[in-house]
Order: sequence, then structure tokens, then C-alpha cells
Amino acid sequence: QVQLVESGGGLVQPGGSLKLSCVASGLAISEYVMAWYRQAPGKERENVAETSWSEMTTYSAFATGRFTISRDNAKNTVYLEMTNLKPSDTAVYYCAAAARGSAEYNYWGQGTQVTVSA
Repeated sequence: QVQLVESGGGLVQPGGSLKLSCVASGLAISEYVMAWYRQAPGKERENVAETSWSEMTTYSAFATGRFTISRDNAKNTVYLEMTNLKPSDTAVYYCAAAARGSAEYNYWGQGTQVTVSA
């Protein structure tokens, strides 16, 4: 059974930083594209960043320069380091995994809440 478990969310002041973790079980992330998505209240879920099995990374415009996605295949864990956080970053952040050749993300975590507020 595949599980993706996110952690590291919380309440942070504007300008602060957080590092999210996503621990995978039941699959080897080295064979998957791993991504972070987020969904703010009343908004659609949106892609934040992704990392391929070759560790190529892509970022959405709002994440570029502030967020860093990384993976540790030995720990089967993906990270999202977020800096200079803004109130507009408030959302539930989800980890997702896509198998090679898949047109969509096959597995999702339950999410971790990030709240940016003074």
C-alpha cells in the first residue's frame, strides 16, 4: 500500500521559513516524479514544484526564487523548503507521486497546513 505522509507545516510570520517533508512508503521515489501542490481556501489546487527521477526540478512562477524542492532517495523523502513566506502562501500543501510515463499523479498525501500570518 502506497502512502505519502507530509509534515512540517504550521503557523509562521510573513518573511519566515518552513521546510516540509514528504515520506513515501510502498514505492521508491527514485522511480517517480515527485511534486508539491497546494490548495488555498476557495481556490483550485495548483502545482508548486516538481522533481523528476533525474532530479530535474521545475517551479511555478510564485515559487521561483523562494522555494526549493529536493529529494533524498535513500530516505525515500521529498522536501520543500520555503523562504520569505507571504500571506498568499497560506494553503494546504500536498505531496504527489507520478510513475514514469504517467500522464497524471498517481498518489497523493493528506496534506499539511501552512498558515502565514502576523
